[in-house]
Amino acid sequence: MADLSRGMTARILVPMDDSEHAGEALEYALDTFPDADVTVLHVVGVPSSMMGEAMGLALSDDLEDAAAERAEPAFERAREIAGDRDREITTIVGVGHPARRIVDRADDYDTVVIGAHGTDRGRMTRRFLVGNVAETVSKRAPVPVVIVR
Repeated sequence: MADLSRGMTARILVPMDDSEHAGEALEYALDTFPDADVTVLHVVGVPSSMMGEAMGLALSDDLEDAAAERAEPAFERAREIAGDRDREITTIVGVGHPARRIVDRADDYDTVVIGAHGTDRGRMTRRFLVGNVAETVSKRAPVPVVIVR
C-alpha cells in the first residue's frame, strides 16, 4: 500500500459540510499532508421536495450567489481550522447531489479526504433518502479516498 503522505499527494479535495466529521477530515488533511494544496468543497443541494433547505435556492434570482452564501459558514470554519495550522486553503462551491459533485471534481486531485457521518437518529432519514456520501465517494472516486472518523 502506498504511503500517501510522502510527496505523492500534491492536491487534496476535502468536502466539507457543518458536521464534526468534516472538520476532523480537514484537520487530518492539513496535518497529514503538510505540503499539499488543500481545496475545501461545499456542495449545496439542488431544490427538491425531499431537501427542505435547498428549496430556498429555487426562490433565488441568482443560484450561484445563493449557493455561495449557503457555503460561507462552512468556509469560515474551514479557514479557521487552516489558520490554526498556519495554512491556506482554496474554497469552491458545488451545486447538486453531494456525492456526484465530489466524484465529478475528484479527477482534478490526488486524494479526497472526507469525514464519515455518524449514525445518530437525526441523520438516519437523510442517509436513507440521499445515501451515505462518504461511502458513495469511496466506491466511485477515480482517486484514493481517506474517510476520517
